[in-house]
Amino acid sequence: MSERYFKITNLSLRNKTTVFILTALLTLFGIFSYKSMPKSLYPDIVMPTIMVQTVYPGNSPADIENLITRPLEKEIKSVKGLKKLTSNSVQDNSSVIVEFNTDIELKVALQDVKDAVDKAKSDLPSDLEMDPMVLDIDFSEFPILNINLSGDFSLDELKIHAEYLQDEIEAFSEVSKVEITGLLGKEIKVEVDLHRMEMSQVSFRDIEDAIAFENTSIAGGDVLIGDTRRMVRTSAEFTSAEEIANIIVKHEKGNIVYLKDIALVTDGYEERESYARLDSQPVVSLNVVKKSGENLLEATDKIISLLATAKQLNRLPGNLNISITNDQSEQTRDQLSNLENSIIFGVILVVLVLLFFLGLRNALFVGMAIPLSMFISFVVLGGMGTTMNMVVLFALILALGMLVDNAIVVIENIDRLYRQEGLTRLEAAKQGVGEIAVAIISSTLTTLAAFFPLLFWEDLMGEFMGYIPMTLIIVLGSSLFVALVINPVFASQFVKKDERTVLNKKKLKMTSIYAAVLAVVSFLIGFRMLGSLALAFALLNLLNGLYLTPLSHNFQDKFLVRLERLYSRLLNWALGGRQPLKLLAGTFGLLIFSIGFFALMKPNVEFFPVNEPKYINVFLEMPEATDVVATDSLARIVEEKVINILEPYKHVVSSVLTNVGAGTSDPNEMGGANGITPNKARITINFVEFKYRDGVITGDVMKELSASLVGVPGVDISVDKNRDGPPMGRPINMEITGDNFDQLLLISEDIQHLIEQENIAGIEGLKVDLEMNKAELLVNIDRDMARRMGISTAQVGSTIRTALFGKEVSKFKDGEDEYPIKIRLADKYRYDVSSLMNQRITFRSQSNGRIMQIPVSSVADYTYNNTYGSVNRKNMKRQVTLYSNVIEGFNENAINDQLKKLLADYPMPESYDLQFTGKQQEQQQTQDFLSKALMIAVALITLILVSQFNSAFKPVIIIMTVLFSTIGVFLGLAIFNMDFVVIMTGIGIVSLAGIVVNNAIVLIDYIDLLKSRKRQELGLEEEAKLDAKSAVECIKQAGQKRLRPVLLTAITTVLGLLPLATGMNINFTTLLTEFNPQVFFGGDNAIFWGPMAWTVIFGLTFATFLTLVIVPVMYLLSDKIKDRLLVFFKKGSFSS
Repeated sequence: MSERYFKITNLSLRNKTTVFILTALLTLFGIFSYKSMPKSLYPDIVMPTIMVQTVYPGNSPADIENLITRPLEKEIKSVKGLKKLTSNSVQDNSSVIVEFNTDIELKVALQDVKDAVDKAKSDLPSDLEMDPMVLDIDFSEFPILNINLSGDFSLDELKIHAEYLQDEIEAFSEVSKVEITGLLGKEIKVEVDLHRMEMSQVSFRDIEDAIAFENTSIAGGDVLIGDTRRMVRTSAEFTSAEEIANIIVKHEKGNIVYLKDIALVTDGYEERESYARLDSQPVVSLNVVKKSGENLLEATDKIISLLATAKQLNRLPGNLNISITNDQSEQTRDQLSNLENSIIFGVILVVLVLLFFLGLRNALFVGMAIPLSMFISFVVLGGMGTTMNMVVLFALILALGMLVDNAIVVIENIDRLYRQEGLTRLEAAKQGVGEIAVAIISSTLTTLAAFFPLLFWEDLMGEFMGYIPMTLIIVLGSSLFVALVINPVFASQFVKKDERTVLNKKKLKMTSIYAAVLAVVSFLIGFRMLGSLALAFALLNLLNGLYLTPLSHNFQDKFLVRLERLYSRLLNWALGGRQPLKLLAGTFGLLIFSIGFFALMKPNVEFFPVNEPKYINVFLEMPEATDVVATDSLARIVEEKVINILEPYKHVVSSVLTNVGAGTSDPNEMGGANGITPNKARITINFVEFKYRDGVITGDVMKELSASLVGVPGVDISVDKNRDGPPMGRPINMEITGDNFDQLLLISEDIQHLIEQENIAGIEGLKVDLEMNKAELLVNIDRDMARRMGISTAQVGSTIRTALFGKEVSKFKDGEDEYPIKIRLADKYRYDVSSLMNQRITFRSQSNGRIMQIPVSSVADYTYNNTYGSVNRKNMKRQVTLYSNVIEGFNENAINDQLKKLLADYPMPESYDLQFTGKQQEQQQTQDFLSKALMIAVALITLILVSQFNSAFKPVIIIMTVLFSTIGVFLGLAIFNMDFVVIMTGIGIVSLAGIVVNNAIVLIDYIDLLKSRKRQELGLEEEAKLDAKSAVECIKQAGQKRLRPVLLTAITTVLGLLPLATGMNINFTTLLTEFNPQVFFGGDNAIFWGPMAWTVIFGLTFATFLTLVIVPVMYLLSDKIKDRLLVFFKKGSFSS
């Protein structure tokens, strides 16, 4: 009989002590790596994206586009590796977003854009206060929590407390920056009385020069006094607002004009641009942003500790209200807890199942593969600098059911050879691994090949989801190492011949008593965890000895024997007569039926799982010209209405945060939150964690908000929620590009009217991002008249700008702080059009030296006008976007399909284009990539299989098995009316393919081994043909020998994924320390990862039948086809 051996396993068996030490070291290093790995909610995404931001105060969006955005785009468009160029021009601000291909390094991209901006500077306005800022967008830098300060304090006092916390938190190595919102910046206001200024014949330029020249600190060099050199410095900086008010602005012909005579000077605050409230109370918020790659949990722990310490040491007053919102660490801790509990639960379930199939000792050998494989993975992932995030965590949970497959096959084979074949433990280990080593290596490689193409997923979604294949490849590679190196050594040392010994009740009782005593002592001295573990061991020891072991013996001796007999009869029937052809045809028919049934049920197709809201954003938008005070007053009305709606759900609402003014745009819109937005507000409703919601469905709360807030007069309201995963844009997003804004507006209005006429259900409210109602007062200067009067258009423009917008003329220093000194007209003049137009421009005539005063109205008039609120561009063309959210409960793909059908024949003018972008575009790109990845994976798997079997038929059998396994997926999704989630179901099918291929390879390889042995037994050559009866007998025997490992693989994988699919959570820590398991079902994890888990469960359940019945059937048919082909070709060659 030919024997197979595997050299690496033999080497490990010769060096058992080394393997034991290696196992201990891997365990210690694995635990250390897990504890020290940075923890974060999302992966650190690196996408080469650069933003060029330019501030040019006092300019309209159209001016910003022409003066700033166009010159920048002209130079940037030629940068190498450019993928997409978009821009947003709003009042006072230009944002240009430059996206590069993923093969371009971020540093190179940043430098190339900086060089392009430098070239464009000569074309930019000369009076820019600062150069354009070129910044790289770090997708991994996001606020990890908000600290909100409130109480009976002045703004100055809150500012002191906020800046103290800002300095302390920014000193932490994990924190990138802390941004303070809700504060007003300090400012020295010089509010000029128009009439007094004109009577004194003083100009803005006189005031500007007087303040600037009196606020100086000039070094005068060094003076030698004796042997010492002293530095000379003139110090004449302002120390108070009164000092500024007392400066002389003009001294002419004995007349002295002080600044206080013509202006009011106050130490005050900038004009309010934003409001912030928490639960209807004003707050100052600190947004803490974490550094890329740093530990989220350590950062939040340090911050919470700092807040507690600061209160204890009275560095912060006791009556200062401090609340924390949007704490990302809560979800991260929940994810980590779920991973740990899932691993523990997985080990328990796997060991429990294996106990019945293989006995306790063998079950522990297999069960140890889970933590050992995990520990090795932690070492590798830690060495690669990977963060422990939700995607990596899920990949580890997904691997739970897969990584015991190899260990099951190895241990079961060793146990069979040791018990049934009568080999020694060492020889059983050698031959047991040798028989199946090539098969499990090949099956593992095919599984890895299925995931390998996903490593080259290059877009934002790929950066996010790419951690799944990377982690699975590492974990499955680790499990292969454990199965081939560590498991055989433990089995050869500790496997027992027969566990059917008479129960030693005295020993069992004493062991349990000792454990119970240890438990009591531990509880008394306060070690509750140790006490609980000892108590659990005592109970499990009794349970195992008295019930589980006898039960497992009955299961193995009776149930499994009957199952094997039943399977043997089934296999005899399946392989006899014309049954193989009927079964294969029936399976094909079932595949077609399952696809048809799935299509008939019309399941919802989602790109990403539809999560339950953890928070809800209510966006408010008033007409473009609305003042921030008016916006706030309307936001208060809506806020009160929101709070009333939430009244029945207040026990699940943790906070209601309202922001009005700057930075209130949708954070998912890149570049959309820049600039001043006085007409916008955002109300954010945060909910408690899922397990504390008492059955309240936050999605229903969102529906109620959407329905109740419709129709509020004077405001455009949209309701949105947090979306798990990377930002993907709006669910409905149609981009119309062209050159002429008037034409773009006509097209967008026509399309909007067409869609609204169709009355498609589920569209929250179609909006156009091109706002035409930005109110404008256009001053028209008569250039010829102005020059005749001795003034220039620049003088007219700068006088109006200084009077209205103001001008920073110097800086006021107060300790470490520095505030602007700003001059402008008093509010009663600056907000009066008549005063602005009739103000006099004061200057000295160059012809006669006399002071002249020319009213602005003598050289200019004005008209009321409407202009664009913003100008968006994409790839050098102007762009208008029609967009909408989808009402909770409606399917966005179905709505988009209706829209595409409606607009398919819409007559677009030449050089104008309509595209569905946003989430739809991301979805299409992902589908295209996954289709390509699937073809590459199939090609790689085929190559591996052909290399292993040196056959064309056997790879076809295995790939057909993968195809047939989707029957279970389609039927399961259709019967249980589940959504088809493109990303999750797709990756689930890839995972399923890996497991199915694994079982099929092991079975086919074992059939080949038995046929080889049969040939040797009959004295035939290696490639000789066996008679039909012997060949069928080998197939039957292989099926019977592989029954247990195939069943075990399926059951352990399904049980490992079942907690994730159902959202079953058990907190083992609280169970052992507080006797409270905190059991609950569902949650965000189940919604997000459940579709992938159910895909594997449905597919694998059906694929088990395929492996055990249809694979032998297809093997037999392939043998018959091959024999007939050989006969046919031999006849052909003979006749020739």
